[in-house]
Amino acid sequence: MTRTPRSDISANTLDFETLPLVKPTGFREYDARWWFGLPDAEKPSELNLYGVQALGEGLGTLMHERGVDPNIAVGHDFRHYSLSIKMALTVGLMNAGIHVHDIGLALSPMAYFAQFHLNCAGVAMVTASHNSNGWTGVKMGIQAPLTFGPDEMARLKDIVLNNESIARLGGSYKYIEGVRDAYIADLVKDVKLSRPIRVVAACGNGTAGAFAEEVLTRIGANVIPVECDLDWSFPNYNPNPEALEMLHAMRDSCLENEAELALGFDGDGDRCGVVDNTGEEIFADKVGVMLARDLSAIHKDAQFVVDVKSTGLYHTDPVLKANGAKTDYYKTGHSYIKRRVHDLNALVGFEKSGHYFFNAPMGRGYDDGLVSAIAILQMLDRNPGKTLADLREALPKTWGSPSMSPFCADEDKYGVVERLIAKVQADAAAGETILGQKIIDVNTVNGVRLTLEDGTWGLMRASSNTPNLVIVVESPTSEANMIGMFRDIERRLAEHPEIGEFDQKI
Repeated sequence: MTRTPRSDISANTLDFETLPLVKPTGFREYDARWWFGLPDAEKPSELNLYGVQALGEGLGTLMHERGVDPNIAVGHDFRHYSLSIKMALTVGLMNAGIHVHDIGLALSPMAYFAQFHLNCAGVAMVTASHNSNGWTGVKMGIQAPLTFGPDEMARLKDIVLNNESIARLGGSYKYIEGVRDAYIADLVKDVKLSRPIRVVAACGNGTAGAFAEEVLTRIGANVIPVECDLDWSFPNYNPNPEALEMLHAMRDSCLENEAELALGFDGDGDRCGVVDNTGEEIFADKVGVMLARDLSAIHKDAQFVVDVKSTGLYHTDPVLKANGAKTDYYKTGHSYIKRRVHDLNALVGFEKSGHYFFNAPMGRGYDDGLVSAIAILQMLDRNPGKTLADLREALPKTWGSPSMSPFCADEDKYGVVERLIAKVQADAAAGETILGQKIIDVNTVNGVRLTLEDGTWGLMRASSNTPNLVIVVESPTSEANMIGMFRDIERRLAEHPEIGEFDQKI
């Protein structure tokens, strides 16, 4: 059994080299994330290697507590410190009596694949995802293809911080050769484009650079690699396809190379960003609508899942209606959408952040940026004579806002949202109108999303990770109605003094 972790240890001290440091805030709703880089006065270390070992012991103890088979696949992303973190995690897992199957350098979806490939109940992927260098974290699961949700994370946090880990004999370690090759072979089997679609593959020098060009080439694409050489200093831009710097690089490469599209992958390869042949970024929820149109024409009465921040087109699009598609709006967060896709046996789950979850026959239910890339290329291949811009422009026009984040303290935000929900429900029941329209739907699965008769909607929810609310509005009829919905939400928020300034407004 390890020593009880502490949160008050400073780097460059004797304690830092002898005692476990684990900051409690690193345990998030559905994964773990800590600052591990060089400390300074404003950003002290939140974790050390003994702390990582304590995390491994806690995870192993939780596996035994939940009665799962004590075998786990572990991998790490391409950062200069990720291997050392993985090995410290491995020591902790072994000390808890777990058989560790080390798959080496990996994408997060490769680690999820390894659960199936190696018949492992557990997975622990050391990655900071799209975060900048200095961050680290672990994505975990003990029931493929699912990853931890709040219940598992809360219990893991208690085990680690309260020193409830139990040492057990019998742990072991084995490095597994060939998982990368098996993963790539699984991705490309039975997939062959009818023509060599010219595509930019942008990886930001992150881990996906060891995979993307080979995968897309093997399905028959004409690939232009951009920043696909591995370099853990990320000399060009951080691998995050939601960031403007990477999107601009994708746009420039797409236009310079006269490509049909550009696909960009984040640091651990579970998300895919898209730029069309005109150089325009297509937001992930709109790409999802395009894919849903394509797939629902093949799979009649298809069930989809999307997060509550996503466009209302999943309910109003005439093509999806004609194809009999059904869409369930659910909680934001990759673990939530993944679980909902599993529970509903949905064909695909789409999250506005770019996490897509393809079930059989295209995937196994976990988020994989390369599976998303393949699906996008297949969609284009099935529409001869049409560009990606053509498919985008064929969608009904909507007017939408970015995600806006007014401040609200962590201690207050959930209570404020509960009061906002109650007021919206009361207004809907009383027949109150907004923009001269009744509220026809109130979705409270994650905050409150209220929809008017013309499809205009607004969302108010608490952020899972930061002291903020999240506000999104959209209208399928006019910019004026989109702004009008925002003004109504502004009015509602003004009644709660706990809510502070917006980071941006419309």
